[in-house]
Amino acid sequence: MIGIMRKQIMTLVVAVACTSAALAQEALWSGGQVNSPVVNADGTVTFNVYAPKAVKVEVTGDFLPPRKVDTQTGHMEVPGWAELKETNGVWTFTSGQLAPELYSYSLRVDGMEMLDPSNVYINRDVASVKNIFIVSRENGDKGDLYRVNEVPHGDVAKVWYDSPTLKMKRRMTVYTPAGYDKGKNYPVMYLLHGAGGDEDAWTTLGRTAQIMDNLIAQGKCRPMIVVMPNGNMNCQAAPGEWARGMYKPSFMASLNFAEKPVATMDESFPDIIRYVESHYKVAKGKRHRAICGLSMGGGHSFATSKSHPDTFGYIGLFSAGLHIGQGAQGSFYDALQASEKDKAQLDRLFAAKPQLYWIAIGRTDFLYQQNADLRRYLDEKGYKYEYHESEGGHIWRNWRDYLTAFAQMIFK
Repeated sequence: MIGIMRKQIMTLVVAVACTSAALAQEALWSGGQVNSPVVNADGTVTFNVYAPKAVKVEVTGDFLPPRKVDTQTGHMEVPGWAELKETNGVWTFTSGQLAPELYSYSLRVDGMEMLDPSNVYINRDVASVKNIFIVSRENGDKGDLYRVNEVPHGDVAKVWYDSPTLKMKRRMTVYTPAGYDKGKNYPVMYLLHGAGGDEDAWTTLGRTAQIMDNLIAQGKCRPMIVVMPNGNMNCQAAPGEWARGMYKPSFMASLNFAEKPVATMDESFPDIIRYVESHYKVAKGKRHRAICGLSMGGGHSFATSKSHPDTFGYIGLFSAGLHIGQGAQGSFYDALQASEKDKAQLDRLFAAKPQLYWIAIGRTDFLYQQNADLRRYLDEKGYKYEYHESEGGHIWRNWRDYLTAFAQMIFK
């Protein structure tokens, strides 16, 4: 009797295993065989979704023409949706010809937004997760700059350091160039993220390692260390990477924490420099240091450079979110004119003669007027700076461009 029962159990186990294998194979040979996205030779991109029971399938992404909507962070560019057409259970859409670039997208199936199940390549921007793809037509174009090429590769490390000013251990990302161990006395670029970002943002969304590897290999910029700290002063690290746990990321999420920052970014920045210069092969002095950042990180670069006027030889403001004082009213220009402290700090900064003070912003960026106000003030004072204005708004496409340009201008 026991032998018969064992045979029945074994038969059941084998049957379940065979059924599971069959289901897995069915998934593999149905939806798993759809290739998406397909980057075509003419620069168009085809999206394919296997969804035989769906009624409507759409795609959205920054490859589509943008529309503008009001959000809590200002007038932001948001793409529309394009409908896919169905044939034998496979939904398809082919874009127009796209310029070389890194693009992000997501799908919407019967009203539910989702990732492309045929594309494993994704990025997180705050709490939004999107698929990505790269369009490149020839060596040296923008898409080629953002992809991994057969060139010497630098290393990317997640580093914990002590911040006595903020009274906590904190994490930052550090890129060291190929051949770092054989070289010595590298210059350092401190690269800061925007609101809602963290120490992961520039390496994922910004493609920093790929940009630096490719520029250095082409001889277009000097080998350098790139330090990407966390700019949220009451956070130790990116969401899920510290003791706060797996909280949902959101724009300026750190403002919701009960523990408020005990110091600002510019007040605590010497802790970062001290760690870097004691743990890496660094050339010291202002002519070997650069600071730059996007949006909030541009504001941090503005504040940190004027608070430490003889520390950085190169300053880059990428679509900078500029602030003066607490709750200042009126335009940024008026707030700056009313602040004797900030005017004196800028006096000292430009008296120290930074080799480059670079302001870059898109024509439709919602922070455009703030940056125009800063340029107006600098022009009136006769302070030397360089200005770059691009198409588009408050978007990563611009910030990757700005990083690429800035990296080639520094440490000459």
